[in-house]
Amino acid sequence: MTTVSLERFSLRARIGVLAAAVAAAAVVLVSAAAFFIVRNSILATLDDNLLDRATSAAQSSLARPELLATVPSEILGAGDIKVALLYSSGLAQSAEGQASAPPLSDAELQVARGAETQSVRSAAGYRVVAVQAGEGRALVIAQKEEATRAVLAELGTALPVIGGIGVVLAGLAGAAVARAGLRPVQRLTEATERVTATGQLTPITVSGSDELARLSQSFNEMLGALAASQEQQRRLVADAGHELRTPLTSLRTNLELLSAAEQPGAPALPREDREEMLTDVRAQVEELTQLIGDLTELARDDAPQAAREPVELVDVVERALERVRRRAGPDTGFDVTLVPWTLVGEAAALERAVLNLLDNAVKWSPPGGHVRLRMVALDDWTVVIEVADSGPGIAEADRPHVFERFYRADTSRTMPGSGLGLAIVRQVAVRHGGAVWADKAPEGGALLCLRLPGRRADLPTLG
Repeated sequence: MTTVSLERFSLRARIGVLAAAVAAAAVVLVSAAAFFIVRNSILATLDDNLLDRATSAAQSSLARPELLATVPSEILGAGDIKVALLYSSGLAQSAEGQASAPPLSDAELQVARGAETQSVRSAAGYRVVAVQAGEGRALVIAQKEEATRAVLAELGTALPVIGGIGVVLAGLAGAAVARAGLRPVQRLTEATERVTATGQLTPITVSGSDELARLSQSFNEMLGALAASQEQQRRLVADAGHELRTPLTSLRTNLELLSAAEQPGAPALPREDREEMLTDVRAQVEELTQLIGDLTELARDDAPQAAREPVELVDVVERALERVRRRAGPDTGFDVTLVPWTLVGEAAALERAVLNLLDNAVKWSPPGGHVRLRMVALDDWTVVIEVADSGPGIAEADRPHVFERFYRADTSRTMPGSGLGLAIVRQVAVRHGGAVWADKAPEGGALLCLRLPGRRADLPTLG
């Protein structure tokens, strides 16, 4: 019930209440400790004063029985004092007669008999002390506690009042601290509500370097990542729409022409034109299929990744190389150098990356050209797959961009392809902790490199 009732209040209210409760507990403990310390100090001072007076009186003529009855108690410095001589037999002689006798008990009698050197106690509203005053005698002095009790009563009243004021001030201070401390949280809440209501990913102002400031900074970084993701999605959709428009338009035109030729009374299409249109339709369908497959592969960037397992990179490269050789035909030659290499990753994704590099090299190599595939171990933990073609190469201005989605250099706009193959290579590299880059091959063509982590074997293998 208590937890449910507290959850109904705001965090700021709960912090204020908690601060007030902690302050109240501290005030109660401090007040109680102060009261008992002051009380003990006052009583100790009173006891020391009475013992000093009793000791001085016991050493003076007041301890003589013949003089005690004639000496008023005011001589000891206070009018509320009672003095008596107590004998070991239990008899007592008081100043100013029996009416002024202090409260007596066995404690004072033990002092008179020599069993104790002194005694201190409270009785009948008096503080009573006794000291030895010669053989078989004790001098007993009693002083009223009324003034001391009044001081303690005032102290007992003042401390709770001061403590109550302290609790109120602590509650107000707790509320102020909660308001100031939770201001960044309030800004985060407002920013979250603004993003939910408007979709605007505007960062919030960050000040300080405490935990809440770091939380605000992390929130801003999250907004930045979300904005970049939205922009990336927007560009992907726009670029995909642009790339899909051309094959779809051409496909629709060819299908409309073929359909119109089948209409009654329409002139018949020559056999050669019909075969050419069907060939175009098949090519456009293949282009759409490849484009959709590439888009699906890129969409896996934010999807849960497949299970990773140890992968023999040579097997992956050889499978991709076999597929490319079948597509390229006998006119294209391949120079291959492989190094046994093991890494933990996704075999299918790695094969797709190597396949895309080889397909790109075959596409740009002229008839009778060569594609060079080489695995180079930079050290025992890093390998680079180099794919070089014998084509015209990549302009230096285009090299930083060839791995971007849908990027096409001016010289490649008339070539077949979706513009996504190399983007998939970069995605696979990043997913496996690697990198990609483009350069100029010694042969004069393009050199595309894929760097991957892993573990090197002892002996190289030539393929």
